[in-house]
Amino acid sequence: MTEGRPLPLILKVALPLMVGNIFQQLYTVVDARIVGSVEGTAALAALGNSDWFNWLFLGVIQGFAQGFTIPMAQSFGAERYDDLKKYVGHSITLALITSVLLSLIALLSVSPAMDILEVSPIIRPMSTRYISILFAAFPIVMAYNLMAGILRSLGDSRTPLIAMAVASVVNIALDILFVAVFHWGVQGAAAATVIAQACSSIYCFIALASISIVRPSRQDLKINMRTSLKLIGLGAPIAFQNAIIGVGGMVVQRSVNTLQASINKDSVGFVAGYTATNKLYGVLEIAAISFGYATSTFCGQNLGAKKISRIKKGLHVSALLGIVTALVITAFMFIFGKGIVSGFLSGTPEEIDSALKVSLEFLYLMSGCLPVLYILHIYRSALQGMGNTVMPMLSGIAEFIMRTLSVILLPYVIGYQGVFWAEILAWAGADLILVPSYYLFIRRLSINPGYQHSQKEMESDA
Repeated sequence: MTEGRPLPLILKVALPLMVGNIFQQLYTVVDARIVGSVEGTAALAALGNSDWFNWLFLGVIQGFAQGFTIPMAQSFGAERYDDLKKYVGHSITLALITSVLLSLIALLSVSPAMDILEVSPIIRPMSTRYISILFAAFPIVMAYNLMAGILRSLGDSRTPLIAMAVASVVNIALDILFVAVFHWGVQGAAAATVIAQACSSIYCFIALASISIVRPSRQDLKINMRTSLKLIGLGAPIAFQNAIIGVGGMVVQRSVNTLQASINKDSVGFVAGYTATNKLYGVLEIAAISFGYATSTFCGQNLGAKKISRIKKGLHVSALLGIVTALVITAFMFIFGKGIVSGFLSGTPEEIDSALKVSLEFLYLMSGCLPVLYILHIYRSALQGMGNTVMPMLSGIAEFIMRTLSVILLPYVIGYQGVFWAEILAWAGADLILVPSYYLFIRRLSINPGYQHSQKEMESDA
């Protein structure tokens, strides 16, 4: 990604990622739809209560995996292949240790978390079973995220796409078998997800095994304190950023559960409606995540090649693509959103009407504010790709503060809609940190003699 026009290069990476993320979100949505339609709104609410708690730990895994691959992209862009192998080897060892520890911590925290979230007794046993199965599989989740990240750092987004397609097909087939045929309920949905993730990990491993420049030696797998601290130093801020966002989300989920109790403690209509739209959250941000990963790889490789002017052009291209895409998705959701959300819900007409009203209010608000979310992903990824993980971490703290304060205070002012606005204000709070930080960081690089271009190089980039 260090030569040629940025637009086609970014699209070449982003579009396969987008399709791959569609497959990934497809099996998340299918989980919710099959469970909701077969098992009812209580089972759907049980899945929803697990979302942010799962993200708290899943975000830590993704954060470390993403941070570990930052120097890989830079080494690849600079054609330092010995360093590339070293980072791959160390990352494998660190990922194994990290994922096992996180799995143990997560499993021990399930029961206390259910108390903190004030999960309704109606759905608590289902939520506990579902989330425990997912937590036990964290080493598999880490394996996929790390291997997919290595491939993306080399500019290969096609292989993770195929891996996600395989996982999606497996997950949907097993969802139907485990939930609709065997009637294993939410634990059947969790088991289907874990098996699907294992399939995607195996596919990525087979692909990486054939690439000699990333094949580490035994020496590369041994812990070197300096290299390990560098990798952890890059991954820890992203992991913390994701974790603090997850904690904020759990505060929101607790507020949702509390509001449900105040509305009708014998029903889960508000929780189910919120969950239905929250399951679409991942679909709404698919393109944002994809443009973000492409931007991160683009910035990392060009920083390694010391081509700062290309980083600026790539960022502007990604931002424009993101805003246009967000507006298209907004229009689509306003036209087709009701039909999509309705597919998640089952039960009595009163339960469906109650949940649908809540779900559509949240969906239309979130969809209308999507450009704010897309700017967040693109600018955060640009900074992370250049090795600056501190400001993105601070943006995660800003998200947490805005989300938490909003969900605590706004319901007293505007009612339950305050829960919905908490998400939008969290995105805006992060943007206020990320956008100025990017321009200050890129300006500092531009005036650094080690990164200045000759006129000939700039003309070549143009």
